[in-house]
Amino acid sequence: MNDKQLNRFRLGLLVFLGIFCVSGLLEPDSQQKKEGVQMEEYSAYLIDDFSNDQGVSTHGTSWRIFTDRVMGGRSTATSGYENIENRRCLRLQGSVSLENRGGFIQVALPLKRNGRLFDARDFKGIHLTVLGNGEQYHVHLRTSRTVLPWQYYWAAFKTGSHWQTIDIPFDQFRPESLKKVLNPQKLKRIAIVAIKKAFQADVAVSRLEFYR
Repeated sequence: MNDKQLNRFRLGLLVFLGIFCVSGLLEPDSQQKKEGVQMEEYSAYLIDDFSNDQGVSTHGTSWRIFTDRVMGGRSTATSGYENIENRRCLRLQGSVSLENRGGFIQVALPLKRNGRLFDARDFKGIHLTVLGNGEQYHVHLRTSRTVLPWQYYWAAFKTGSHWQTIDIPFDQFRPESLKKVLNPQKLKRIAIVAIKKAFQADVAVSRLEFYR
């Protein structure tokens, strides 16, 4: 190979490597690292700070409201974005009724995105900033194991009339209609829920994230 051919070879190799670097093929986990799921230097992964008025979370999926009316219950609920004590938040209000085998209202966010479940195994649990009417509420997690509607993992938290931050470790989540403990590697959905007793619900969340 003469000098001219060698220079062409070197140039071609540099272009080839450059294309791989730009496309991310040399780092197959680059997208997850950008999102903060696998990078050790990130102390948390922000699910939502409720700054988007269109209901789209920081995670990129949209919040939806559900009640027991999907199964014949009689609970009622509303949800919306508000500013409370200078904090932007998502507020869930309603009446939880136990009539006709009902008993819940919730706002839920898909964690599954682009066909991929969320891998939270590098995190310790859920960090949320909440305000409420003094009642107890739940965080629900659904995974690849929660196939039936009444299967989920839950943890309770108490609210007060002032904003407070709460950490809920994954090992505090209890299985509902399941035997296996929570595996945070394959999360499908997270929800803020008022459930299991008849009461007037009023709870707001201003920040929601996974923490290390």
